Formats: sequence, structure tokens, C-alpha cells
Amino acid sequence: MYKYKFGLVINPYAGIGGAVALKGSDGAETRREALARGAEQKAEKRALQALSQLLPYRNEIKFFTAANSMGADILAELGFEYEVVYHSNVSQTEAIDTQQSVMAIVRQKLDILVFAGGDGTARDVASALQESARFLKAKSTSSELANWNPEELPVVGIPAGVKIHSGVYAITPVGAGKVLEQLITGALTTLRAADVMDIDEDAFRQGTVRARRYAELKVPGELEYMQAVKIGGKESDELVLADIAADVIEEMDDNALYIMGSGSTVDFLMGELGHNNTLLGVDVVYQGKIEQADITGAALEERVKQAQAQDIPLVLVITLIGGQGHLFGRGNQQLTPAVIRAVGKENIRVIATKAKLQALNGRPLRVDTGDAELDAQLSGFISVTTGYHDRTMVAVQG
Repeated sequence: MYKYKFGLVINPYAGIGGAVALKGSDGAETRREALARGAEQKAEKRALQALSQLLPYRNEIKFFTAANSMGADILAELGFEYEVVYHSNVSQTEAIDTQQSVMAIVRQKLDILVFAGGDGTARDVASALQESARFLKAKSTSSELANWNPEELPVVGIPAGVKIHSGVYAITPVGAGKVLEQLITGALTTLRAADVMDIDEDAFRQGTVRARRYAELKVPGELEYMQAVKIGGKESDELVLADIAADVIEEMDDNALYIMGSGSTVDFLMGELGHNNTLLGVDVVYQGKIEQADITGAALEERVKQAQAQDIPLVLVITLIGGQGHLFGRGNQQLTPAVIRAVGKENIRVIATKAKLQALNGRPLRVDTGDAELDAQLSGFISVTTGYHDRTMVAVQG
């Protein structure tokens, strides 16, 4: 007999816009365009990574979920006991499917709700929990449900989207599984309120970040595994950024192919080089010129292969996400595992101000490439350029 009632909802289209440079996955048209560009659906794989951590406790859990790729498929693959309580009537699921599935699932009076997606998915979950609370308060004839508030339900988000500004997600899919394992073993004792954040994707595609708080959800208070809300805005200390840029420029080799990641620190460097930069994308610089701007993951893999065939050195310049510390897996999915492997850890140039590193309060940098073996290879210590001829060694964890 199972002890725990878990809910599971997967947004199967979460994150598909990232690797093909669409900078999001919201909206049916964006998803169609992403699929036309050859995007892969990875949300189920990431949910499987998380839930695999619970296999030793398989006989203690029953899941309530949605049909097919919204949850049932991976639960069947992993061998968990589950009950389907929502069926979508469309082939390409929409936000309304996430909302309705959550509303159906939470009527089972769960112990915890698990969902995989991005910030848009988190908004849908929060909206559904709010609507469920209103409905149960006004309509329920069951005294048990009438006195139960779905808005107090603990949730754990499995990161699968392009945009992960919200604090309701675990740092990695494996981290989500660890949080759930701690719940089962009794190690979790506290909950905290975490913000559900999202941005304007149209503005995001134009290089502007407009983040807004939409709601809050209750999450386990395990900061080791649950991520902080992203810090928005550009670095303000231009003198420090100028020193960092001067150090990188001094070492640049015109014969090398430079892959320039996203973020305001790299944006400043590109400005010092005299280039227009794709602030929230990935650009390729070769022999002092922008060869390809806002490149997709597939196109970047092909360009890297060409460079390797011609013995052209590869250098990847990236920064970390402020407040979270992610190097890979948040907003830069164009940097695929194949690209990162080709470059090699020794040729990854991380640049950041010391203030940005100090804001992590001792937490390590994070990598979440979607490839567990690669994440392990990237773990350890990495040198971060924090000024002119100034380096800081920082721990990296997958």
C-alpha cells in the first residue's frame, strides 16, 4: 500500500524554443516554428531524470497525472503506480491543458505536486491552484476537501524551460529528485514561499528583460537544491567590466573561433570589441568579425565541426546568471552538449564581477546541460576572470 500521493504534470513543449534561438516556447505559433526548425522535446527526459531518483521508493508512491506525454508515459516507463485523471483532446497541448490537469490532479488531496516546464508553466500551475482553492471553497460538498487549501500544497518544479526566473524550480532535474527523496525520508521539515516570475517573451526576443512577479507557491526550504530567483538588470560597475573586457581582449587570437554566450557581461565585452551583440542569444566571432549572430544549436554544432576539421581553435566565453549561478542550461540552450564537449572545459572562459560571485553567498556555480555525464565532467573548479589579470577559482556542480 502506498504512503504518498504525488501529482505530476509535464509541459511536453517546455524549452523547445531554446536550442533553435527562439528564446522561449510560449504560444502555439512559437512551438510550431520551433518544431519546424527541428527542435527536440526534452521535458519528458528531464522529468525522467528527476523521478529516477525515487525508484528505491517506488512501492511507497502513487502518482495522479495526465495522459500520455503530460505524465503517464514516463511513469509507465519507470514502473510507478499511477492514475490518469486528465486527458487532453488536442495533439499539441496548450497552457489550458496544464491548468486543467492541475485542477483535476489536486482534487486528490496530494502530498506534493511535481511539474516540469518553465516560467510559463509555473504561472499556469499557480493559476490552477488559485482557481482550485476558489472552487473548493465555494462548491465542495466534501468537508475534507472544503477545509483543504490547494494554495498551501507544496510544489517542486523540474526545470525544463528556456526561461527559469522563478524560485519554484530545483537547480537541476536530479536536484528535484533529491528534494522529493528528502520528503519521503522525512528529512524535509520546512516550507517557504517562492516567487513565480515570468517575462515578456516578445520583449525578450528584442533583447529586453522585463520580469514580473505573478504569484507565489510553497516549496521545500532546501536551498541546496532549490534555486534562487534570478537577479535582473545589467552590471552597474562599468570600470570592473572594462577591466574584465580588457583582459579577455588582450588574450584573443584572431585565428580562433569565439562562441560568445548570452548575458550583460558578455554584452559589455562585445561592445568593447566594437560589435553589436545578441544580448540573449549566442554569437560566433571569427577573425575579428561577427560570423553568425543569434545562432541556433544545430547551426553551431555544424560550425564547430567545420572548425575542428580545419584545426581552428575553439573558445567559449560565457558568464553566469546572477542570483542563480548557472553557467549552462538557463537561457543558453544553443550551447548544446555536443558544442560544449567540442570546446572542452579548458577552453571555456567564464567572466563575471566579484560582486556577482559574492551574491551567490558561497553557493557553487551550476551546470545543467541535460547530459549527466557532461555535467560531471564540468564539475570541480573553474577559473573565473573577475578583472584585469585577476582570476577567482570557483566550485562548479552539476
